[in-house]
Amino acid sequence: MLKVYGYPNTRSVRITWLLEELALPYTYERVDMQHGQHRSEAFLSKNPAGRIPLLETEHGLISESGAIINYLASLKPDAELIPSLSSYRRAIYDQWLFFTLTELEQPLWSIAKHTFALPKEQRCEAVIASAQWEFQRALKVLAQGLGDKPYMLGDRFTALDVPLAHTLFWAMAAKQPIEQANINDYIGRMAVRPALSAAREREQQS
Repeated sequence: MLKVYGYPNTRSVRITWLLEELALPYTYERVDMQHGQHRSEAFLSKNPAGRIPLLETEHGLISESGAIINYLASLKPDAELIPSLSSYRRAIYDQWLFFTLTELEQPLWSIAKHTFALPKEQRCEAVIASAQWEFQRALKVLAQGLGDKPYMLGDRFTALDVPLAHTLFWAMAAKQPIEQANINDYIGRMAVRPALSAAREREQQS
């Protein structure tokens, strides 16, 4: 059985959310980041980066949320949450997945690092303003790419929508302005998905 190492209100909800969408059985192990469990020798032996999410499979461990998402979506091809490798649609899927992880998410992570995540002596307040500007620029690109579609690839929900929506939820929690109406409508559609509620409940109860 698949096993997720995670912690509530982190990127690990991307994994539990997708698992709930796919109706795949899994177990969940909370890694207590508040008390440094992610830096323990036991956890570092599984993921030397000391980060979550981490997925344990019968074949081995997988880190990085984008890689885990693609792996899980590929386990259940009949669900059609990830396009086939040889298709143009898959190239567009990958385009927006990489954009989400490298252009949309990274400014938010920079803000978090220089606000609370890094040791105080390593923080630089000037980085925060620059990252906020970068995020707003990425939002404009996203709004144009989303257009009037209900989901990022069109009329059907795909695994791509999981990290994208989660990143936008993160932005809202960080009080970053989102002025684009189509993005706000998209956030509203994603926020009420039953699988997301189930994933959050699972993480909180574990």
